[in-house]
Amino acid sequence: MPPKDQAHGNGAALVGRQTQIECLSAVVEGLADGRGVVLEVAGEPGIGKTALLGLLAERAGAAGARVARAHAARGATRPGQIITEVVDALEAPDSSITREPDAGADAGVRSVLGRWAARRGGVLVLDNVHLCDDQSARLIAQLARTPPPGPFVLALAHRPRQTGPVLREALEHGAETGSVVRLTPSPLDLRAISTLLGHAGSPTDTLSPHAVSRHAYTEWRAADAPLVDGTYAEQLHAASGGNPRMLRILLAARWDPDEWPLSAGPDRDGMLREAVSVVTELDSLSADAAHSVQVAAVLGDPFLPDDVAEVSGLGLERTLGAFTELVEADLIRPLPWGGGYAFRHPVLGHVALEHASPALRVTAHGRAMELLTARGASALQRARQAEHLVGAGSAQVRQALVDGAAEAMAKSPATAARWLRLALDQLPAGERISASRVVLVLDHCRALAAVGRLQEARSLVHELLRHQSDLSGDLLLSAYAVCAELERLLGRHQEADAVVRTALDLVPRPLPVPLPAPAAELITAYGRVQLFRGTYGEAREVVREAAEAAGTAGPAVPYLRALGALGDTQLGLLTEAVAEVTECARIVDALPDSAAVTMPDVLAMLGCAELFQERFHDAYRHLERGLQATTGATRRFIRINQLVALCHLDQLTGRLETLCLRAEEAHRLARMSGVDEAAGVALVLRATGLLWTRPRRDTDRLLELAGEGLSLALRKQGWRAAVAVGLRAQAQFLAGDPEGCLRTLVEEGGPQLHRLPRAWQPSLLALASVAALRCGDRDAAREWAATGEAVAEQLGLPLQQQHVRRARAELHAAEGEHRLAAGLFHEVAETFRRAGLPVEHAWTLVTGVPSVHAAHGTEQALEWLDRAGKAARSCGAQRILEEAARVRSLLPTSRTATGAAVATAQEASARAAVALLTEREREIAELAAGGKRTKEIAEQLFVSARTVEAHLGRVYRKLDIPSRAALSRALGGADHRPTV
Repeated sequence: MPPKDQAHGNGAALVGRQTQIECLSAVVEGLADGRGVVLEVAGEPGIGKTALLGLLAERAGAAGARVARAHAARGATRPGQIITEVVDALEAPDSSITREPDAGADAGVRSVLGRWAARRGGVLVLDNVHLCDDQSARLIAQLARTPPPGPFVLALAHRPRQTGPVLREALEHGAETGSVVRLTPSPLDLRAISTLLGHAGSPTDTLSPHAVSRHAYTEWRAADAPLVDGTYAEQLHAASGGNPRMLRILLAARWDPDEWPLSAGPDRDGMLREAVSVVTELDSLSADAAHSVQVAAVLGDPFLPDDVAEVSGLGLERTLGAFTELVEADLIRPLPWGGGYAFRHPVLGHVALEHASPALRVTAHGRAMELLTARGASALQRARQAEHLVGAGSAQVRQALVDGAAEAMAKSPATAARWLRLALDQLPAGERISASRVVLVLDHCRALAAVGRLQEARSLVHELLRHQSDLSGDLLLSAYAVCAELERLLGRHQEADAVVRTALDLVPRPLPVPLPAPAAELITAYGRVQLFRGTYGEAREVVREAAEAAGTAGPAVPYLRALGALGDTQLGLLTEAVAEVTECARIVDALPDSAAVTMPDVLAMLGCAELFQERFHDAYRHLERGLQATTGATRRFIRINQLVALCHLDQLTGRLETLCLRAEEAHRLARMSGVDEAAGVALVLRATGLLWTRPRRDTDRLLELAGEGLSLALRKQGWRAAVAVGLRAQAQFLAGDPEGCLRTLVEEGGPQLHRLPRAWQPSLLALASVAALRCGDRDAAREWAATGEAVAEQLGLPLQQQHVRRARAELHAAEGEHRLAAGLFHEVAETFRRAGLPVEHAWTLVTGVPSVHAAHGTEQALEWLDRAGKAARSCGAQRILEEAARVRSLLPTSRTATGAAVATAQEASARAAVALLTEREREIAELAAGGKRTKEIAEQLFVSARTVEAHLGRVYRKLDIPSRAALSRALGGADHRPTV
């Protein structure tokens, strides 16, 4: 009796099976106590039944029980074969358990199994019992109804759809009465799939999520697997249906979400090796059924018996007989409508197709192509057949590939790129630089760019431009536009600018009306190049003219409108930008999803413009709509921009956990793609999000992370670098380094921060004001605040104005005008709350507590802290909670203290000044006030004496005291208490 080997990849099959594993443990424990059970494991093929039986056998054997395993197979040579083999195998080595001579078949088997299990307990594992012959099924059913007494476990695995009625009824009755324990493993959920993808534990972030074993991981590395992003597990979960076997097959094929479902992956041999159990099922079919299932795979889901009959040449009657066999084998299933059929799982169709002989495939694809062409089928369906018919130089095949690529470009650019490459290879040798070849090459470059194969696309378009004298005017403009876009995506901004300016000289001015598509494409590329360089002003006039020339309809209109909206916003021309955004949103919102999915870059530009204009709800709506059309493999560069913009929104709206996840994905994709400045912005965003959510002890590490991000971003002096500067400065301020914050803003943003994003300049100027105040320079703080107020007035953005008002409130507090400061803090906090900005709301409340305490007493100050704590907890802002606890420690402990319990104005002012100290400044000040010398403080805190003196100098300025001698009085007057 040869035992059945455990299925390859049992570890994968057992992930997410905790409930079933606990049940198996209970079965083994019961066996040790002398109790037996009938265990049924029922489910779809590949769901992990064999893995569960293998675990049961392993644990039972480890516990000292006897274990016997067998599996049924199709085509038994004698009745009752599997049971006979089991009994013969048990009797042979042990004469004490032979059958009683007068017992019937049922009783004899029951007797043998009972005596075999009596001494140490026994587990009989029978797999694939749905394939049993009728006599074996009857004997197993009888065992299930009346198993041997004592420590005997009968464990069965089967597919209910294929199990005969006798055994199925016996198991159903046992499950209803409780005599049979039934396990029905369900498809793996998304969490389990994610666990499997991270199982390899490789130190490399890029590829380790693809592997479920070290062997598989090595294969993926060697085969250059597709890139992973945050949606990969979700996409793979949907493609596999949560079935562990299908998951392993897809991984072995090096599954690419951008190619699915047209292709399972490029690794045919790997797929067939992993699909050996499926291939075995296919090989056991009759000749007609095997031929029919392969033709069905050629046609693809769903398929009709009539079509299979015509392509296969079997005729309808034989095809229907084959379909009956295939349905009984559960390889195909009838659809509830239209008389069609589909494979039980799409992966089966790909395995059947690759398992078919080359001769059958060529013949079947040719006949299928003829059938679909005569029927007027979609270009996608015809191209799916045509790609297997290349090589004969057929113009019909080539055109089918070109038409299919045009249809596939929006949702599957990788497939489009493959088909266009095949079509190019089929062009006659004499068409080296013909117009038809140039069009195909440019479309091929666009498809390659959409899936991140930039260098390959760049080489192709540069080769075209070597022959620019042979290109027509329109084709030359398109070639320049594609080249400029590729240079921009590669971060080669100077080269992109040179290319597009050269091409602009070829465009007539004023622009023709209506605007030709090649000119629109070139001007859009020009605008995007300048946008990412941070010099959109140079392109503004021509983009506006192009938008007017394009009219109100046409494919170029949304692109030009979105570009103009974002460009004007970047320049701070908010009056024009708001109107442009409104018009662009009207156009985009009217588009059906099928059209919107083709222009995620439009949605990205529109969403970014809305972000800067503080239209957060609309920004989320458009960015997330566009995000659905991108993955880590498809339009990766647009996805990076979408994720970065969404990170900004998440930070503003307090979705800090989501911010960190999106920033991590954006950083990974940008580093994979070589886009350093985008990787830097994502890194600083993640560091900032973590600074809000992590405790203070992580500050130094996160500040280093932000610094690393800024260094990456500054490798290209463009728009992204300017964004990263503001983010890094904010991180430094949060980390308690106001000097570093100011230094970053001024050195990288310019004396008036004019190099930083115009729409965010007021908040950054406000940040500079507060940082200067923390450094003890009130004059500089007033100047920064005044500049911020002027810019905010020009822009008219309400929330930017609130940042400046908060900085003004801090100035009032520093000057002892606490009642005025408290009023401003309250108004600002309420505005942030109503706008749905919980982090800014909570931070404003905590910052204003010293002033509200001085102006209105302890009770109201504590109320502000309570409200700040509630807002901070809602978004996980641990840093605000810690700051609130620190500020609370400075207040009198009684909530009802009034009169004498309320500090004098002088004491309140002292507390407000102490509140401005950083944690390290306060620590050093306390040690110095306690009498310790500089060297002693340095040794205790493991810093240099120079650092101690620098901190003390800042403390003197903030507390407005002349020297160390006044420290004790200044801290004591503030009723100082230890920090939390």
